[in-house]
Amino acid sequence: MTKINKQQIVDALLECHGRTFAQEFGITLQHDTPAPLFRLLCFSLLTSAPLSANAAMQACKALGKAGWTTPSKMSNSTWEQRVRVLNANGYARYDEKTAHQLEAMTTHLQETYAGDLRQLRSAADGDIKKARNLLKEFKGIGDVGADIFLREVQQCWDEFRPFADKMALKSSAKLNLGDDAEKLAKQVNSNDFARLVAALVRTQLAKDHDRVLEVAGAS
Repeated sequence: MTKINKQQIVDALLECHGRTFAQEFGITLQHDTPAPLFRLLCFSLLTSAPLSANAAMQACKALGKAGWTTPSKMSNSTWEQRVRVLNANGYARYDEKTAHQLEAMTTHLQETYAGDLRQLRSAADGDIKKARNLLKEFKGIGDVGADIFLREVQQCWDEFRPFADKMALKSSAKLNLGDDAEKLAKQVNSNDFARLVAALVRTQLAKDHDRVLEVAGAS
């Protein structure tokens, strides 16, 4: 049997799952503008809850369909409206709590950063630990939520690249790619690293490492 090399595995990951979560939700981060960054923060809050990934993603899409895509639009929504949307879209167990968290998160963003997360970026000044701590000041954003945000935002906040969260590195180790973000980044063009990390997370969620290896072996 031909030995599969790392590049083949990386290529297979990108072929099978090479789409960031921001792309899935239609969040365009490349231009580093306030509205997409706010939507990413909401995504980070919802997907860090102890729910299935599918339920969390359904709720994220529902927020966008409701039109709550900016801090001002979220502020204009009522708690009851947020509960109703979350409850109908996979968040029945956490709808009331999360509705409060979305309000508190938005208020903090407006009061501290004038509704613009690029001000948080400036405050972090390239220090990823500081960025994580600032993100965790938002209601509902803990270690997992901060890592989700940084994992996706490295597409446009390149001073934090390469960044890979624990789930991505666990998946990487299973595929014999190691558990070091710096070394992993050497396998792809810098612009593709966020896609690679997202692919590793998707592989971990789907538990389809064997399928990825099969695709790699067939290449």
